Amino acid sequence: MKLILTRHGETNENKKGILQGQKIGTLSEKGIKQAKKLAIRLKDKKIDAVYSSDLERAKNTTKEIMVFHPKTPLHLSKNLQEMYMGKYSGKKSSAIDWENRPKEVESRAEMDVRAKKVLDRAYAAHPTGRVLLVGHIGINNSIVRVLLGKPANGKKRKIPPNASITVFEIEEGKETIVHLRNCTKHLD
Repeated sequence: MKLILTRHGETNENKKGILQGQKIGTLSEKGIKQAKKLAIRLKDKKIDAVYSSDLERAKNTTKEIMVFHPKTPLHLSKNLQEMYMGKYSGKKSSAIDWENRPKEVESRAEMDVRAKKVLDRAYAAHPTGRVLLVGHIGINNSIVRVLLGKPANGKKRKIPPNASITVFEIEEGKETIVHLRNCTKHLD
């Protein structure tokens, strides 16, 4: 399976450094433009299925992509939602004590379980197809960890830029191949 992983376009909250978690979040003017450019980058790609977070910022990014893929099956998934932030939602990321976070905040290991569910579902349905996943920073990093066999408590991953593209090749019993990582050339 070829897996194309992307993050939603920039939100007004991203611009202000506000953690959205599973709150809605609103695409900024720049984020809408990023979503349109992402859609144009993907318009000539064969896509067998799209799996998107059901949060508005991801759904609105996906809506732009679907303009060029109107017959492609779309699956909205709670498992692709961003990390549950609890009382951290709506706060500036610079004001958060990540070392002493409350138990209500979802862990990376919990997110990795959600990521694996989405990957297993997509692979079972399209083992030789091309699948697009539209997510968020945290869940996208979980997807990368699961695909590459990295531990949840390992080194923090680089933040994937808004509307970036990462491409994997997945085959059961073989090591996952990374063809492209956090590419944003379509946004220039």
